[in-house]
Amino acid sequence: MFSDIIRNIGISLTDEDIPKKPVKRLLKLFKTVEDIRFERNTYYPLHEILMIAFFAILSGAKTWIDLEEFGRIKEKWLRRFMALEHGTPSHDTFRRVFALIDPEHLQKATTTFLIDNMKIIKRAFKIKTDGLRQYCVDGKEAKGTGRNPGLEKDKIRNLQTLHVYDLSDGICLVSKAIDAKTNEIPTAQEVLSAMQLKDVIVSFDAMNTQRDTVAVIANQKGDYIGALKGNQEGLLEEAESYFTPKRLQQIRDKKENYYESKEKAHNSIETRQYYLTKNIGWFYNKDAWAKLRSFICCIKTSENIRTGKVTTEKRYYIASLTDVETCADGIRGHWSVEVYHWQLDANFFEDDNMTVDKNAFHNFSLMNKLALSLTKLASSVLKKSVRTTRNITGWDIDITVKILCAFDEDILIKALMSVPVKK
Repeated sequence: MFSDIIRNIGISLTDEDIPKKPVKRLLKLFKTVEDIRFERNTYYPLHEILMIAFFAILSGAKTWIDLEEFGRIKEKWLRRFMALEHGTPSHDTFRRVFALIDPEHLQKATTTFLIDNMKIIKRAFKIKTDGLRQYCVDGKEAKGTGRNPGLEKDKIRNLQTLHVYDLSDGICLVSKAIDAKTNEIPTAQEVLSAMQLKDVIVSFDAMNTQRDTVAVIANQKGDYIGALKGNQEGLLEEAESYFTPKRLQQIRDKKENYYESKEKAHNSIETRQYYLTKNIGWFYNKDAWAKLRSFICCIKTSENIRTGKVTTEKRYYIASLTDVETCADGIRGHWSVEVYHWQLDANFFEDDNMTVDKNAFHNFSLMNKLALSLTKLASSVLKKSVRTTRNITGWDIDITVKILCAFDEDILIKALMSVPVKK
């Protein structure tokens, strides 16, 4: 939403120097991250280590050695923002410090910075965010972090992370490590139980379609849309039995609980038909699912433009909502978290990260997420893809940092006043 508005208005910055205020705001937040190192062994201030790492990752750094080399090469440039009394750290220092930081502390700092950015943009553009928000819950596996020497007892699982992605603002609100001895279901329940979910739709895949999970969401005053597969005995089968061709036709004829969308994607024309029923009396176990109000059948038909081949797939969902268009938007919107994961792998190379230490990996990943969110904003101004914008940052970091620093309220309003709105 914000990217479209920024793109349509077309922000242009002419200042020669990079504004310092937003950078100082981020440095101040990095200072709130607890430093558990012994003071006598502390050579580099923690906030400087984090700031160097952020700028390096924003510019394309993928490894600990990349962080060291960026600091060494850009030391003069970095002194615009920091004292760097002892110069810049080695890769061993970056790795060791990232392993010591509590990811929850770093997440609070990075998420606060992104949320504040969104507030600044909303105030500057006079955007009112009424209505429902959507949080997408999904797990991500870091495929390069595991080790399998051949013996099952010595096997190290790939690191797993649960994400709660705010579709409305394009921010990952929660990034929590999943314990190696469990899975994402209890982690999701723990995370959601601590969140304010009033006026929020929580969407999730079939793994998290659990009675305890929807109970947590309902207790937190939220709504939900959950996918169905074979993991819940009887639930999918009953939905399939209800949505017969005859019932689908009846719903379509009445129109009020039917919605259809069509779009072109990947050389195909994709049509999605959403059928919703509020009549759930046929479901024998409906009382066990908190706030359950509807079942949805989604039929996606794809026609390849080149070959003419047509494929069809059906998917089923449960929801606490009864408006078919809202549910359709929520089902389609959940795909955004998959795109977010893809961007972390394709543009930030998370699957190539072979860090085994859980804290070190998750803190590096939090920096990736901060850089990704800000790169997406910069890409809207540059009118380039995320990948191209990241390349541009690597070639000339001043360009991207200047754009990101424009998301200061005074600077943004000044820029808006000087640029005509494109109608």
